Amino acid sequence: MVKGNCHCEAISYEASGDPVYSALCHCSDCQKSAGAPMVGWTLFPEGQVTISGKPVLYQSSEDATRHFCGNCGTGLFYTNLVTFPGMIDIQTATLTDQSVFPPAIHVQYVEAAPWMEGAGALPKFDRYPA
Repeated sequence: MVKGNCHCEAISYEASGDPVYSALCHCSDCQKSAGAPMVGWTLFPEGQVTISGKPVLYQSSEDATRHFCGNCGTGLFYTNLVTFPGMIDIQTATLTDQSVFPPAIHVQYVEAAPWMEGAGALPKFDRYPA
């Protein structure tokens, strides 16, 4: 059983069992929705996820619905009845323990930011550099 929540903790969730996958998505829809170059997702059958609280729904494309906290704005879930019927994608950054489902694949990489290939080689700092 894994748990997670939005930033203000108005919405929480639990997921049981193993996910179908854990991925980093680079599609332009995720980029625009999150204001970030990619979003981490882990896909579960809907019956394995229990949600406490009521996310706001936004239909971001013809088949896709994004679920977020209307209070703090945290993106939480993604459903797509055509691509993933009966499934719910959970944003991995909202998991209480993000180490549980590390990404195994990149998806929609054709839409990745043009600088993504070199991102792994950038200098890394534990906090802001002096």
